[in-house]
Amino acid sequence: MSQFRFARVALMLAAIGLNAAPALMHGAHAQNKGAAPAAAPADAVRPELFKLLDPAQIKPLMDAKNYGEIQNRVTQAEAVPNRTPYEDYVLNRMKLTLATSTNNDAMATQALEAILATGKLPEADKANFTQALATYYYNAKNYPKAIELYKQIQASGKATDAVNSAMIRSYYLSGDYATALKLQRPVLDAMEQAGKTPTQEDLRLYASAANKAKDDTAYLNGLEKLASFYPSDDFWTDLISRGIVRKPGFQEANVTNVLRLQFAAVKQLSPEGYTELAELALKDGFPTEAKKVVDAGFAAGVLGTGSGAAQHRQLRDRATKGAADDAKNIAAGEASASKAKNGAGLVNLGWAYVTMDQFDKGIGFIEQGIAKGGLKSPDEAKLRLGMAQARAGKKDQAISTFESVKAGGGLSDTAKYWILLLKHPSGVTTVVK
Repeated sequence: MSQFRFARVALMLAAIGLNAAPALMHGAHAQNKGAAPAAAPADAVRPELFKLLDPAQIKPLMDAKNYGEIQNRVTQAEAVPNRTPYEDYVLNRMKLTLATSTNNDAMATQALEAILATGKLPEADKANFTQALATYYYNAKNYPKAIELYKQIQASGKATDAVNSAMIRSYYLSGDYATALKLQRPVLDAMEQAGKTPTQEDLRLYASAANKAKDDTAYLNGLEKLASFYPSDDFWTDLISRGIVRKPGFQEANVTNVLRLQFAAVKQLSPEGYTELAELALKDGFPTEAKKVVDAGFAAGVLGTGSGAAQHRQLRDRATKGAADDAKNIAAGEASASKAKNGAGLVNLGWAYVTMDQFDKGIGFIEQGIAKGGLKSPDEAKLRLGMAQARAGKKDQAISTFESVKAGGGLSDTAKYWILLLKHPSGVTTVVK
């Protein structure tokens, strides 16, 4: 999570005006020769300090980047004894300007601490100065101190989204993943309720904190949101693995449908992903589907290369021949499927037509098969109907069908992620392959 470092604090200081020098009250008073030095008024600067810190003299030095002379003046001012809190305030405001101009983080941190300690900072500026100080500690990886300061801002009632976000990241980077997770969840919920899209950084922090805190439920929730709003092959692959295949009770009989989901959700499968789905499709009697999968693997440059190139070509040849034969003979199977005692044949026939892009005809046969009944797994047939509707571009019908899939073993989970895919299709290119 190295991306959670903030930009140079000098930019933030300039943006919120922390470098501006305070107006100085000249504390010069007539003194009789030999008389004791007069005490400076509470909020004024004595002449010996004023001549060193006079903004009218400092500005041209700053414009000329004569930082050595400014540092010399600061050093002389620090040597003046018995400074009042206000004089300390003015001196450290000057040190802050010098520090931010020279990228001296240590000096800036010290100056901010001193400014806040004087009690002379206007109330309206305290939250901004405290935030700046917290940011220096954050970037110095002193996360406990940063958290302490962010909490002070929250207690003052002046915390911004930036402050709250920085505190959550401080907890995360300090290793307190449970607290980071606890604080980040309401932020994501609030954005969702407001109809806003969470940033990928916020979602990554949430998922990472959940993973490190070993909260599997929260991690899966984070993955679902990442796959929804920022789909990528990595997010979808991990989501399908954790949310379906690795869940207790998953049945191997549902591997084909899981691979179909992955084929739709990711831009590029692994060589094993393409070949396994193609082999299973051939085994189940869907050579056209197998051909499309293998062709996609070759088009992606994943198949046909390396040590498995020969096997990949053989698989493509088998699928191509089977698809050609199926196209010639599929109509002959309609009568026997219609006469069968159960609807399994009709469901398979319908899916075969869907793989040939004859969507309406295929959907009709699947629906007839479901209505006929006698199916070993009615919900598996519903899942295929939903996939057929998705491929046909019937999004709303597909979602409704997927919502009706309730069986376990991976079926309802697969249907759940089909719904997620259809509702958030951004970046997905293979839904209708």
